[in-house]
Amino acid sequence: MKIDVKTLAAKSAGAIDLDDAIFGIEEVRADLLQRAVRWQLAKRQAGTHKTLGRSEINRTKQKFGRQKGGGRARHGARSAPQFVGGGKAFGPTPRSHAHDLPKKVRALALKHALSSKAGAKALIVLDDAALKEPKTKALKDAFASLGLTNALIIDGEAVDANFARAARNIPHIDVLPAQGLNVYDVLRRDQLVLTKAAVAKIHERLSAREAA
Repeated sequence: MKIDVKTLAAKSAGAIDLDDAIFGIEEVRADLLQRAVRWQLAKRQAGTHKTLGRSEINRTKQKFGRQKGGGRARHGARSAPQFVGGGKAFGPTPRSHAHDLPKKVRALALKHALSSKAGAKALIVLDDAALKEPKTKALKDAFASLGLTNALIIDGEAVDANFARAARNIPHIDVLPAQGLNVYDVLRRDQLVLTKAAVAKIHERLSAREAA
């Protein structure tokens, strides 16, 4: 499929061919996208939740009632879970929430995410994403001319330093190198902006994986 290429000034800069196997999937599978997003969010979850068990409660371990004749159960410690101030029974402990997801599924989910943006006409290809000076106002004006208000911008091998510094002060705008392209960030923004260098990297990354 062909798509027009624009400059930061919203002028035409020719056209570029996009691989239909990556950007032209017609039936986007929501289940693949859900699995990829869940995998990403599970990896970044801290998993540091913790409660005190009965062995960790700092209370006396002395038996507080006689064994028989008291008319109550034969308890041995106030740190038992059934008492106020006692330990938590089967409470959460620090652990990793990460789980495995096959590489083929991850790659396929990324293709479906890219195709969803292309199919919704929410994909823009830029000739280049570079600025001579890190001026936020100039970049905001450029985004206004392109109609970008909530977008993920993907560059090539590395992001231009001036562009990154100017964009970091603009709300709802994320800038990543091609290596950082992921399903969650693609879906959380309304628009996807790729540079020509990013398109080349995506083709190289996903086509090579498919061939392998």
